[in-house]
Amino acid sequence: METDWKKLADSAKSRSEIYGLLTTVFREEPTEALIKELRGPRLSGAFSDMDVDLGETFYSDPEGQVADELAVEFTHLFLGPGPHISAHESIFVEVDGDACALWGAQTVEVKKFIETTGLNYEPGFTGLPDHVSVELEFLQKLTEWEADKWIQQNRKSAEYCLTVQRMFLERHLLCWLPQFCDAIMTQAEMPFYRAMAELTKNYMEFERQSIATDTAA
Repeated sequence: METDWKKLADSAKSRSEIYGLLTTVFREEPTEALIKELRGPRLSGAFSDMDVDLGETFYSDPEGQVADELAVEFTHLFLGPGPHISAHESIFVEVDGDACALWGAQTVEVKKFIETTGLNYEPGFTGLPDHVSVELEFLQKLTEWEADKWIQQNRKSAEYCLTVQRMFLERHLLCWLPQFCDAIMTQAEMPFYRAMAELTKNYMEFERQSIATDTAA
């Protein structure tokens, strides 16, 4: 069977775009530009197809008002003050009996994994390597690389990219992201973050199943 290089590249590109969106959602408070993008016909239609409900007011209220309200929710959920959800793998994963803590063993492992691929952090980056947005962005970059390799008709390199993705998902993201999403769905007061957490959790399950299958010839 002849290889459909474009189909493989388009699939990897679509996955990269999803990872990019989730990276943006969990990295910082939503901007008006993000609200506008999410309201656009392409994404709103996709959300509707997937039964993702961001809430009626998300689409009806002024973009600035929505951004302000979600900024408060973001702070409440992920930053504090007071009890909040840490968006770091090392807080969710206990290693060899060691207590969960920032800059734990998992943080070091994620840092080593990312650096081994040759990717570097943005100049001025002061966060931790195991923050959810960093791990999602890492997958976004890997899937972007994969798409480029399919375009170049370089099967060996594309499949290597898939192998690295599979390893990172199994060793890291899939070990804690579902629990992180469950915590958000429990504690979020607004539909937006509950819906995005549910979407993220479902997408991770989809990735777990689909990336385990052999690449189509």
